[in-house]
Amino acid sequence: MTDGLPPVEEDAGRLARIALEEDGPRDVTTAVTVAFGQQGTGRFEFRTGGVVAGLAYADAVARAAGLDAPAWQVRDGARLAPGSELGSVTGPLAALLRAERPMLNLLQRATGIATATRAYVDAVSGTRCRVLHTRKTAPGLRALDIRAALAGGAALHRTDLARTVMVKDNHWRALEASGRSLEDALAAANAAGAIGLQVEVESARQLETACRAGAGRLLIDNQSPATLRAWAERARALVPRIEIEATGGITLANVRAYAEAGADFVSIGALTHSVTAADISLEIESA
Repeated sequence: MTDGLPPVEEDAGRLARIALEEDGPRDVTTAVTVAFGQQGTGRFEFRTGGVVAGLAYADAVARAAGLDAPAWQVRDGARLAPGSELGSVTGPLAALLRAERPMLNLLQRATGIATATRAYVDAVSGTRCRVLHTRKTAPGLRALDIRAALAGGAALHRTDLARTVMVKDNHWRALEASGRSLEDALAAANAAGAIGLQVEVESARQLETACRAGAGRLLIDNQSPATLRAWAERARALVPRIEIEATGGITLANVRAYAEAGADFVSIGALTHSVTAADISLEIESA
């Protein structure tokens, strides 16, 4: 595991197996339309253009279906014009047809995430603010989704629950109900080896409590850029090196305002929970 993500080859292989198994033990349509030994070549066309991601996942599907990995003309993170060719794959036509939809499903999802992420990264260009993914990913697809956001220029955020403490609204309520303090909770987490102490705040009172308790980052949730600016100034007066992350309600229309208000980071769940798939096709010619 690296930074909480499994190795890409391991995760891509797992998803490839699942994707092919979902289509059943045989392709009855191909069985009655494709001649034994018939070969084909498929070319990946990126109709809409944008930022490419997920190539390793398409590779894994191709191999699992009995093909060689596609010959790519690009790498993850490349920004391409509409109509660009990504690469090609050649082999038995039956295997190409079996691999087609799973390869495209993964490529289209990952590329859609990467393209959306790049739009946010471009929107805060020239500021110190970094765009972050969240854990609002499709179950089973978290590593794919996060790697796609990284290909689009996002920075790595929390990938699971095992390493970084993130105290949110329900945790605040749990602490209050138990009679324990935030300072006690963060001290216990620090002693247990947590790599980050992050606290979501929804009021000025919570902000001051979190600063005094030892938080390393404040997640300022669902506040206006003007409020974020004021709270960031107060927090940095108390803890000069504290990090400020804007969360909740971040859109392309307002993300730069949060960056200019003093956010070190903006986290955007829509990058992965509201994916618009890229328009990528596999045009197959048979011989």
